[in-house]
Amino acid sequence: MTDFPRILTRLMTEHPSDSHTMARYEDSGGYQALRHGLAMAPADVAAVIKASNIRGRGGAGFPTGVKWGFLAPATPRYLVINGDESEPGTFKDRQLLERDPHALIEGVILSAYALGCNHAFIYIRGEYPKPARRVQHAVDDAYAAGYLGGDILGSGFDVEVTVHLGAGAYICGEETAMLNSLEGLRGEPRIKPPFPAVQGLYAKPTIVNNVETIANVPWMVRNGGGAYAAIGPQGSSGTRLFSLSGHVNRPGNYEIVMGMTWGEFIEDLGGGVRNGRALKTWIPGGASAPWFVPDEHLHLPVTIDDTGKAGSMLGSGAVVVMDETTNVVAAAHRMVRFFAHESCGLCTPCREGCDWLERMLWRILNGHGRPYDLEMLLDVCDNISPGLRWPPAQTTICPLGPSAVQPVRSILTWFRDEVEAMIGAGRGVEGALVG
Repeated sequence: MTDFPRILTRLMTEHPSDSHTMARYEDSGGYQALRHGLAMAPADVAAVIKASNIRGRGGAGFPTGVKWGFLAPATPRYLVINGDESEPGTFKDRQLLERDPHALIEGVILSAYALGCNHAFIYIRGEYPKPARRVQHAVDDAYAAGYLGGDILGSGFDVEVTVHLGAGAYICGEETAMLNSLEGLRGEPRIKPPFPAVQGLYAKPTIVNNVETIANVPWMVRNGGGAYAAIGPQGSSGTRLFSLSGHVNRPGNYEIVMGMTWGEFIEDLGGGVRNGRALKTWIPGGASAPWFVPDEHLHLPVTIDDTGKAGSMLGSGAVVVMDETTNVVAAAHRMVRFFAHESCGLCTPCREGCDWLERMLWRILNGHGRPYDLEMLLDVCDNISPGLRWPPAQTTICPLGPSAVQPVRSILTWFRDEVEAMIGAGRGVEGALVG
């Protein structure tokens, strides 16, 4: 697992105490890619990213180079970096923001140059004060060194970077809700189309990319898109950061080349399930993703496409492992409660349905479940996200409602007997509406 370039973790691994500083970044070859990129035509820099075949690291997994190609020709145009890392189980972008902010900034400048943007915004989750301070300090140092501002390195290219903190709303991780937040509006998703690439921030063409995606750009520009595409299996090019947590011996962030099996991922990286217990289930891509189980999925390769074909997603790269002692109803309730709390309330199926799901799970968890609650849970799920296809259908503007559905459908698919047993062990209060 070490025969590949550590694109995202090399600097912070070799120099953990000062990897965030301008001096250390420059000493390690930082901002050389910027000099190389500014000597190229913007279209050639964009071609490098397209040739890399990198797919977005924020959740959807859409090819970044293709996304850039959708940018409308109108000006001004904007680049927005999504650092609102709020998906439960995800903490990879925090490490990049806090310990290697200059890699992100260099990637922002190169991306803005390729896209013809003269103003970029880095939107950071409000609960990340230290990473935000580190990024702002790095931006200030980049201005002082002439990497930001006017006529960068004598190239004639100008770009301004604004660091903006959110106010603690999960919904602002959705790209159009983030744009509303940047404009000073309520954090609610917009109906699409129009898509941000056509009408985004301030109704101008806008590209929104994840922190990890853009932090890869300097390496690509320096080494070539083909070199990046050659790393890893087809469709899952390059290295990727995964946040591994839960009942494992070695939780943490891991940079890997995708393609190993889930069994190898949990055993080799995580050190196996802690206390010698058996693996019960795991979530492969954050709380929004359907769950996997050992008998069906341990042999599957860790890739975007293989995970998708199996009915789940790598999403934000958050892997949450649960052992045999886990109460799956309690785990699902915790996740659904989060989504119910974070719903912006704009769409009725999400606003009402998430709360209903949370209350019914609470009722079952506390011994007041009713035999028909299981079908009622599935009926509410179906009204938020009809059918069982993947990616999920939705009756809402954004995927928050369908995200809340996934824990419920997962426990009723893989652990229905356990849920039924909890209802059977309850007090049988047929009409009780508790919670």
